[in-house]
Amino acid sequence: MRIGELLGAGRSADVYALDEKWVLRRYRDGMDATHEWTVMSYLSAHGYPVPRLGPRNAEAAPGELVLQRLTGPTMLQSLLSGDLSAAEAGTMLAGLLAELHTVPARLSPHPEDRILHLDLHPDNVMLTDRGPVVIDWSNTREGVPAVDRAMSTLILAQVAVDAGAPASAGARALLDALLPHFSASGGIPDRHLAEAASRRAANPTMSPREVALIGRATSLINELTD
Repeated sequence: MRIGELLGAGRSADVYALDEKWVLRRYRDGMDATHEWTVMSYLSAHGYPVPRLGPRNAEAAPGELVLQRLTGPTMLQSLLSGDLSAAEAGTMLAGLLAELHTVPARLSPHPEDRILHLDLHPDNVMLTDRGPVVIDWSNTREGVPAVDRAMSTLILAQVAVDAGAPASAGARALLDALLPHFSASGGIPDRHLAEAASRRAANPTMSPREVALIGRATSLINELTD
C-alpha cells in the first residue's frame, strides 16, 4: 500500500492520499480502529451517509482505516465562507442526528438505545455531491439519542462562550438555529447534558482551556432551553 500526501490532520489522526478514490486514516497513538470500522459498516448497510470503507487487509495496522476519498468542503468551511447559513446548517445537523437515531443499536438490547456519534459538529460533516457525509466515528457508542444531541450542542456552546475564538459568534448563531429542532424529539434533559459534559471533560484531546469552558457552555445551554 503506497501512502501519498498528507491531506488533513485532526486531534488524534492524520489522513493520507492513497489514490484518487481512497484515503488512509491513521491514528497517531495506534488506537485500534476495528470498532469504528464495524460501526461504519453497520451504518452503511442501513443507508446512513458515511464514507465507503475499503477492505481491512493484512497490511493494515490496527489504527488504520481505508476510506472513500470525499470531495467537497466541510460544513464548517461552508459556514465560514458564507455559502451555508446558520439556519441551513442547523436544519442539516439536526436532520443528520435524527436520521442516525433511527438506526437500531447493534449490540445493546435496550429498546431505546441507538448508535451515537458523540462528536457530530460542523467540522465532521463533509458536503459532497451526493449530500452531507458524516466522518470521524472514533467516539461512537450506543445509548439514548439525547446524549448525542447534548454532545453536539455542548461542542457548539464551548465555542460560543469563548470570546477569543474567531468562530464564537457563528457558533452561537448555529446553536440558536439548532436547538429548536430538538424540541419535538425530547430536547436535552439535564441528566443527559451532565453526561455529555462529563464525557467531554474526560476526552484526552481536550486542552485545559477547552475543559474550563464546559461549565459556561452548560450554563448557556440551560439558559437557552429553559
